[in-house]
Amino acid sequence: MKHQVTLNINGSEHEIFVEARKTLADAIREECGLTGTHLGCEHGVCGACTVLMDGQPVRSCLMFAVQCNGVPLRTVEGLADGDDLHPVQKAFWEHHGLQCGFCTPGFLMLATSVLEQEPDIDDEALREVLSSNLCRCTGYQNILIAVKAAAEEMRG
Repeated sequence: MKHQVTLNINGSEHEIFVEARKTLADAIREECGLTGTHLGCEHGVCGACTVLMDGQPVRSCLMFAVQCNGVPLRTVEGLADGDDLHPVQKAFWEHHGLQCGFCTPGFLMLATSVLEQEPDIDDEALREVLSSNLCRCTGYQNILIAVKAAAEEMRG
């Protein structure tokens, strides 16, 4: 049996019909055509599927689409304003915070959430937050540098 769900993603409403077991990640990708949210482990461990749900980072592979009916969602596609990159995106670009790019959408969403809520976060707390997402390529140093640069720009 399929359920009617309205996903409010990046300010646009998507009326979809999904089975109760359809994950938010799959619904975003398959039903709404927004493929920036990546699926990695599908167990909530890697963070590649991180999206913002009412401003809070969530693992979209662990959420069901039906749980998100009418709740504001933000994906990586909602960060830039046209051709103007969000400060976090710009910092990742300028400070080489990505290599293969698979984990990048999840890091961008996690970093955006933390910086919007706590722009003066200290280095230790920032490391703790970022440690929840996994990257196999970068060694994390440039990700940390990029997020700190984005924080500076967003504060100032």
